Amino acid sequence: MRTAPRIGSFTLTSRTAACAAAVLTAGLVLAAAPSRAETLTEALVDVYATNPTLQSERASLRAVDEGVAQAVSNWRPTVVVNGSYGYQDITRTTDGNPTSTNFANPPRSADITLSQNVFRGFRTLAETRQARNQVAASRARLVSTEQDVLFAGVTAFADVLRDQATVELNRNNVLVLTRQLEATQDRFRVGELTRTDVAQAEARLQRAVSELVFAQGSLTESIAAFINVVGRPPGDLEIPPIPEDLPASEEETIDGARANDPDVLAAEFDERASINSVDLVRGELLPTLTVNGAAEYSEDVSDRVKITSQSVTANLSVPLYQSGDVYSRVREAKQRASETRSDLFETQRASIEDATDAWESLQTARSQILAFESEVRAQEIALEGVRQEARVGARTTLDVLDAEQELLDSRVNLVSARRDEIVASHEVLGAIGRLTARDLALPVDLYDFTVNYGEVADKLIGTGIIDE
Repeated sequence: MRTAPRIGSFTLTSRTAACAAAVLTAGLVLAAAPSRAETLTEALVDVYATNPTLQSERASLRAVDEGVAQAVSNWRPTVVVNGSYGYQDITRTTDGNPTSTNFANPPRSADITLSQNVFRGFRTLAETRQARNQVAASRARLVSTEQDVLFAGVTAFADVLRDQATVELNRNNVLVLTRQLEATQDRFRVGELTRTDVAQAEARLQRAVSELVFAQGSLTESIAAFINVVGRPPGDLEIPPIPEDLPASEEETIDGARANDPDVLAAEFDERASINSVDLVRGELLPTLTVNGAAEYSEDVSDRVKITSQSVTANLSVPLYQSGDVYSRVREAKQRASETRSDLFETQRASIEDATDAWESLQTARSQILAFESEVRAQEIALEGVRQEARVGARTTLDVLDAEQELLDSRVNLVSARRDEIVASHEVLGAIGRLTARDLALPVDLYDFTVNYGEVADKLIGTGIIDE
């Protein structure tokens, strides 16, 4: 390494070059970490298979499925068996002489009772409908969660891709400015340039080193976000293609959101479930009819008595006045239904807004890409011209440095715009409800939420669960 010359009171040390070398070495180690090429599809496959947020939502849906089984159980009877077994010691006193008798066969009894609901004020129908609507709402929420998680995977993938390219651009810029500083120092020694030129070159190199460090920090953060969503570090990422089946216009995007946005579908089923809850509470004001059957056997050894009995009874309960509690809960349920209806309208409006924002973001990114591509080409031509003019003394060192910085900024902006296009295109798919593993044709075993429902909806007995 050259010994830095002393110029009056201004000393050029080797610190700048050493710092640049250290940053470049760290960057090369970071860049060498990936060991395999990786596509966006591969990353999303791991997201779909391992993301804990998605796994949690699936378990939540399976829990909601049980609501149907609980509602349907009101159609079925309840059976209770009771039994008793005791020890009997009888003491008899005759003329003052007690006699104790222990029975080897103590008294015992058993009975079985069956109770069957015949009419519950239509509450069983209302509860079953409510439970099914809650299941449908939870299924829509699962789709929404799936879209959110896959979109997070797309965003993390695109962020790492952008930051890797930004680090590479800044690393190349440090190399260029390091060589330029050395050339400026050489020309200063032969008197072609001034101390100011050298200071400008060194200052610009320090700025480049700082920007490289910042870019490497951003890449590290993006990698951490990638690991959080995907479950593993990224490989050497490939630039993904833009989805081909995007809507052709903003109107088509909004129409797709109205029809397929899972958040809107969930809100619609929530409203239906809240209406069912009104009928469920209102049913408490109606009569109930229950049929009970019982069979009993008892035996008393001491008296040598055996008793058997069977009975069937019908119990009719007609509520006349319940202190106003049920009426209050009916009014409450109606207000809750009104609340969910307003929530539905709010969700529909938010869906349209999200669809509009996603479409505009995509169009903005596409326009920026075209503009930045033209800017990069123009900046490359401009930089070459400034360098040629600087060689003949028509331009200063600062002019060259400025041209190089403007070209770097244009390239970084282009990289960011391409990242934005990737993210925005998938955001549009999410707005119209097509950012799912099925719609993306991911090579995975698709989660079938009907399997658990079919298993438990009419299950009569058993505590085993499907754990997926």
